[in-house]
Amino acid sequence: QVQLVESGGGLVQSGGSLRLSCAASGSIFRFNVMGWYRQAPGKPRDLVAHITIGGSTYYKDSVKGRFTISGDGAKNTVYLQMNSLKPEDTAVYYCNANLGGREYWGQGAQVTVSS
Repeated sequence: QVQLVESGGGLVQSGGSLRLSCAASGSIFRFNVMGWYRQAPGKPRDLVAHITIGGSTYYKDSVKGRFTISGDGAKNTVYLQMNSLKPEDTAVYYCNANLGGREYWGQGAQVTVSS
């Protein structure tokens, strides 16, 4: 049983920062890939960033240079540091983990960026 619990969402002004956390039940080194997706109202869920077990990272073009994904094995937690936030970053952010080809999701964290 894999559980992912997000925290750290909230309301922030344009240009501000937030850090999302995704706490996993058990070691994050079990997972092939862990990532963050987001879903804005009326839009499909979209990959924002991911990190592989080897430490390779991927970022959606629109967040490159502003967002950073990282993991802390001691805390079984993956983070998404979001800087220079824009109103278009407003969405529900979901933590995702891939274990043996099976996808697991957290419950989501609302991020709202006001202009």
